Amino acid sequence: MSKRNNWENKQSARERLRAERERQAKKDKARRQLFVGGSIVAVLALAGGVGYAATQLGGDKKDDAWAAAAKKELVKPANTAGDKGTEIVIGKKDAQHTLDLYQDMRCPICSVFEQNSGPAIEKDVKDGKYKVSYHIATFIDRNLPGTGSKNALSALGAALNVSPEAFTAYNKALYAKGNHPDETKDSFAKDDTLLKIAQQVPALKDNKDFEKNVKDGTFDKWALEVSDAFDAQKDITGTPTLKLDGKKLTSDGKNTPITADQFTKAVDEALKG
Repeated sequence: MSKRNNWENKQSARERLRAERERQAKKDKARRQLFVGGSIVAVLALAGGVGYAATQLGGDKKDDAWAAAAKKELVKPANTAGDKGTEIVIGKKDAQHTLDLYQDMRCPICSVFEQNSGPAIEKDVKDGKYKVSYHIATFIDRNLPGTGSKNALSALGAALNVSPEAFTAYNKALYAKGNHPDETKDSFAKDDTLLKIAQQVPALKDNKDFEKNVKDGTFDKWALEVSDAFDAQKDITGTPTLKLDGKKLTSDGKNTPITADQFTKAVDEALKG
């Protein structure tokens, strides 16, 4: 879990992931779970100002450009709700339950979670078991530092403007093992990187409107609003965090479920009450 408040438990997080990887490999070799290799760095501090963005086409979006974006008029993507468009809900409107998913696009364990439990979420949403409300942070940018969390969030807004299905498919692609960078590498600050990954999503492939919105930073201001909405929720101490109908999901009474089995069990237990 990437921490908002401190760098503690880096080693324990690494060991926990290694243990889960070994457990899954023994349990089901045919469906071996994918875990992110290398060092997992827990991240500091909610406090401090967010440096904001903006861009040279294809290059890194720098803090001064995000500062300019913060002053621009808000443009909300289609398929959002709320006064500032910060409500991102995917699934059937009549679904009786809501899964709140808290993530940061640079978060390495969010990538692990999506690789492992993303297919289960996709199936559950399709079946109407629950709808998913996404809450997306950019605190890793503040603390490593960088601008990739914000830039990827803005690109997700451009995908959401195409369709909810494009949003979820692009989210999956950004977190895929072959695409997601180490948290210390600010690869998502580059528009070219985001656009290259988007070519893996049928709805976004060669989509000129999507490409223009990413390059122009159409939804940069919106990304900052979504980030602010995440920061306002003081009970969220890191990513990924999951809530079902407002109650946090855990695998052991403490930690967020990471594997598909852990996630499914936690959801089923929560739904039973």
